[in-house]
Amino acid sequence: MHRACLLLILGASSIATAHANDCPDWPPEQARKEMSALRERLDGWNHAYRVEGASTVSDAVYDQAEKQLAAWRQCFPMQAPAPLAHLADDGGRVLSPVAQTGLAKLPDEAAVTAWMQARGNRDLWVQPKADGVAVTLVYVDGRLRQASSRGDGLHGSDWTALAQSIDAIPKRLPNALARIVVQGELVWRLPGHLQADAGGVNARSAVAGALARNMLDDATAAKIGLFVWDWPSGPADMPSRLAGLRAMGFADSAALTQPVSGIAEVRRWRDQWYRHALPFAADGTVLRQGHRPPADMWKASPPDWAVAWKYPAATALAEVRAVTFTVGRSGRVTPVLEIAPVQLDDHRVQRVSIGSLARWRELDIRPGDRVELALAGLTIPRLQSVAWRASQRVAVDVPDPADHGPLTCWHSTPGCEAQFQSRLVWLGGKQGLRLHGVNAGTWQALTDAGLVHGLLDWLKLAPAQLAAVPMLGEGRGTTLAKAFADARQRSFDDWLQALGVPDDAVNEGEDWAALVARGEEGWRVHGASASRARQLAAFFAHPDVRALAAQLRAVGVQGF
Repeated sequence: MHRACLLLILGASSIATAHANDCPDWPPEQARKEMSALRERLDGWNHAYRVEGASTVSDAVYDQAEKQLAAWRQCFPMQAPAPLAHLADDGGRVLSPVAQTGLAKLPDEAAVTAWMQARGNRDLWVQPKADGVAVTLVYVDGRLRQASSRGDGLHGSDWTALAQSIDAIPKRLPNALARIVVQGELVWRLPGHLQADAGGVNARSAVAGALARNMLDDATAAKIGLFVWDWPSGPADMPSRLAGLRAMGFADSAALTQPVSGIAEVRRWRDQWYRHALPFAADGTVLRQGHRPPADMWKASPPDWAVAWKYPAATALAEVRAVTFTVGRSGRVTPVLEIAPVQLDDHRVQRVSIGSLARWRELDIRPGDRVELALAGLTIPRLQSVAWRASQRVAVDVPDPADHGPLTCWHSTPGCEAQFQSRLVWLGGKQGLRLHGVNAGTWQALTDAGLVHGLLDWLKLAPAQLAAVPMLGEGRGTTLAKAFADARQRSFDDWLQALGVPDDAVNEGEDWAALVARGEEGWRVHGASASRARQLAAFFAHPDVRALAAQLRAVGVQGF
């Protein structure tokens, strides 16, 4: 099943999410504009596949966008735009010999366990969920007579001519019965593919784009494989059906259908197919009962005798709720997207950094926009692209970079709150004084309580003052008082780091006065570049920095 058709598994559960409480609070005209913008983007993605053979967005994001449009249609039926002109899999007229049922997707291991237990953990089988395009093949007297797409589950597109070009689809079956119908997935061949490392690599869209064209060239046809996952009218029991598939030449497909009697076995196969090589992309696992109703009773809706358990998404569509800006210790302004929570692999993501103010300005992301997210290195969420923009552009309050730099915001004054907090976090962190039990929340609590206005105000705080802070209390106050007292004994080099002295500062056993006296020329003599020498000289000459040094000298810190 591929992006070209609206997933049948939306069903009642997805449509139910479009109740009034879940619908956007939009006036009719805005609803029309928002849906039109999304429909235009989906149509553009479809055009890229159909005409250019290009994959401009991941399958997962496309599916999520399509579901979003379906949900909005339920919310605002009067403003809904015309239906999408899908790829060649939704408007076909070929009658399917057996209904393509689709699969309900179970959300987690607990749901899979409950499904299995409801069937007594007996006569259950697991397969990889091939990430491709569903196909139905009809053989008469051993010869391929028809290949059709899934379409709406009952009618699909005629792919018989295209199938003749695909070597992976047998044109004749050995020892075949008078009429055989098999269902499976046309997949993009990926020898040695590791799903855990490479993800889906948009394999499904590659197949969908190829089949959306009138002809297949030899090179493209050779890249398409076949994974048969069912013989609807085959023998009543699964072992006999698998034996029959092997006899027909579908040995690989039969080998990837394994019996399971408990969740531990499902988990083992799921992990095996996720972390070890398969010849195609797989986006999850499928569980089936061996015995099921006769094929002529199947319907174009998810049955109760087969379900899917998908792998966590490696890419996701996210709604931007706000754009905020962090200011680092050195004054760098970094835009951050606050998003509606999404799941990426096993990470719940609510914030993602854009990286730079210049990139944010180039992308012009505003609240209400939808963005595509992915995991960098399988751990860090990153912005991939802007999927589509909200029709109404919301103003964003952007800090002026000219107000922030390496020598600004040594005090908590209006406009300096963010950079000042970053300076405190750096000072107490592993790069600086390594203050035990002190984190960003601690500094914020002390600042909010009015106890810390300057970078070193915490040095003079008494245990009773710390204990009175609402978020701290007596126990934390005592711990903090000890950590703050111990900080006075830290080395001169530790304090230089904590204050944020530029990295090229070379201390050859000198004290603060000697470093101040170097000046720009002195730093050049000690190996600094011309630009870095100017920065170092400016740092040690800055009046706020000199005032900090005087505070440290007054409390007896070594070297000042």
